[in-house]
Amino acid sequence: MPNNQQPGKLRKPPWLKIRLKSNPELAAVRQLIQQQGLHTVCESAHCPNLNDCWSRKTATFMILGEVCTRNCRFCAVGWGKPMPLDAAEPHRIAAAVQAMGLRYVVLTSVTRDDLLDGGAQHWAATIRAIRELNPDSLIEVLIPDFQGDIDALNTLFTAFPEVIGHNLETVPELYSRARPQANYHRSLEILRRAKEAGFVTKTGIMIGLGETAEQVQTLIRDAVAVGCDILTIGQYLQPTPAHLPVARYIGQAEFTAYQQYGLAAGLKHVYAGPLVRSSFHAAEVFAHQNLAGLKDVSR
Repeated sequence: MPNNQQPGKLRKPPWLKIRLKSNPELAAVRQLIQQQGLHTVCESAHCPNLNDCWSRKTATFMILGEVCTRNCRFCAVGWGKPMPLDAAEPHRIAAAVQAMGLRYVVLTSVTRDDLLDGGAQHWAATIRAIRELNPDSLIEVLIPDFQGDIDALNTLFTAFPEVIGHNLETVPELYSRARPQANYHRSLEILRRAKEAGFVTKTGIMIGLGETAEQVQTLIRDAVAVGCDILTIGQYLQPTPAHLPVARYIGQAEFTAYQQYGLAAGLKHVYAGPLVRSSFHAAEVFAHQNLAGLKDVSR
């Protein structure tokens, strides 16, 4: 049931309070990322799972710089005028994957509406650089919408990642507040085209922004209709006072209900919980029920 406290004044429940612990593995990942001059969405988006993932010697690399051209009101990634593309970035990413011994790699990026192809060529170059140094690694990508440019999307397809993810983020009724520069139906079209091209497809949403259960269920049915395979659902957390406030904190029972609804609707896998994020435990999610019938990614 909705919390009676006013939005923006909600008290964070105990299940969202993270204990931060330092360890050698986490320190090693941090040092490698700094040495290679790389960016991660773990840091830029204030992900609550950073310690967990880095302690397991995995991270989600963020390419195309660290400045986004869009100002979504839920996202902690900085926005403004980005720097020019770094042509050496794909090779540094590939070297970091090799140094970390990653068998499952997750890439994401800022949105670069300033580039003619939205950064698609850079995306493809990064995937190919990783494959050249790490031929046995599987690659999952979480891509922007490329402003609906089909040629840009096809450019990315030619690099053949194992999983193509594109987040719907929230229900369409909240787009004008949460992500006014995006388009819900354009995002669905990205997922539809990726599935038609033969890829395993994945999307993610946040809840706790003021959506209703009926709206979430409609979104789930929309995702199924375009052939989406995997859905992640997590609790929205306000990154700074300048961002949208949390409307409601949601318990695990509701997440489980959405998980069951999604599976019944036709999704192959639903990962839902307060701390779930798009790339959290991505290798395990991919391996669940052998989604693509591909390589074993277990360590």
